[in-house]
Amino acid sequence: MTDLKTPYLIYLGNTQIQGLAKTGLGLVYWRPERCLGQLREEGCVADLGIPDMGIAEAVIAGARTLVLGTAFIGGLMPSEWTGRIVEALESGLDVASGLHIPLRSFPNIAKVARTTGGVLHDVRLMKGPFPVANGLPRSGQRLLALGTDCAVGKKYAALAIHREMIAQGMDATFRATGQTGVLIDGQGICVDAIVSDFVAGAVEQLTPAAEVDHWDVIEGQGALIHPAYAGVSLGLLHGAQPTAFVVCHEDGREELSAFPGHKTASIAEIIDLTVLLSRRVAPGIRCVGICLNTSQLNEAEARERLTDLSVEYGVPACDPVRFGVSGIVRNLQ
Repeated sequence: MTDLKTPYLIYLGNTQIQGLAKTGLGLVYWRPERCLGQLREEGCVADLGIPDMGIAEAVIAGARTLVLGTAFIGGLMPSEWTGRIVEALESGLDVASGLHIPLRSFPNIAKVARTTGGVLHDVRLMKGPFPVANGLPRSGQRLLALGTDCAVGKKYAALAIHREMIAQGMDATFRATGQTGVLIDGQGICVDAIVSDFVAGAVEQLTPAAEVDHWDVIEGQGALIHPAYAGVSLGLLHGAQPTAFVVCHEDGREELSAFPGHKTASIAEIIDLTVLLSRRVAPGIRCVGICLNTSQLNEAEARERLTDLSVEYGVPACDPVRFGVSGIVRNLQ
């Protein structure tokens, strides 16, 4: 992924849920210097807070790649998006997608790309092959971000913890495991696009044996209780063999996002499940912090809630975006 041309025009189409634009939101937050503008269709609810631009305007302003900024359930792409992608290619842009369905599988897109020389970056096409996990102990330290649901801040928590580790002079590497993380970092794997038998092995390969004081900070996916995505979460947990983990939650969320009728996990439930399911591959694992999205609370309410959680669980509780994660990183030293 290191050959993506910048800056980006981020395409949101007619996205109706702000949270589904997590790819675009992540890029704007962590790599704002790469993001020139957003392209939204009429009625689009999602907003990245950057200038709205059409394709022609963005090309004049210097855009080099159209990035699909919305991650739909199931990784599918709306058929009406193909027209915009063709327009982008015909205007001289490359196109990058983190969706499950490859851009090159659309005949009209593939044909125009060949004609124009535009590059199609399908982030989820994993090159492999990946090994079956061996589950053997390996050196180094690994921290995994887990969550009570999807889209509760696991990627943001991992990136914030990694950034704070570097600031404190620690030896650390961020390990991306999803399409947005790969686009942000320029490397990694998309675990939900790997055949289930090889997920844990791919994560072992992503986080190899290291020096005893080196930390791999691993982006989490899904949730261990999720009716659709728990398999990815468990494979990631077993492959990571984490020595430490944080639990991520959004304050006030009671149902799984886009899965009405299914309750989110509690923080306590994720801690207990993580320790139980890691017993064979990471017997020394420990929870080192709670990462809470407090965006629905004012500052005083947020600080009170974090204090209560810290007392309840006996570990630092932080909002990585509002207040940082220095307490969690200090808890690792």
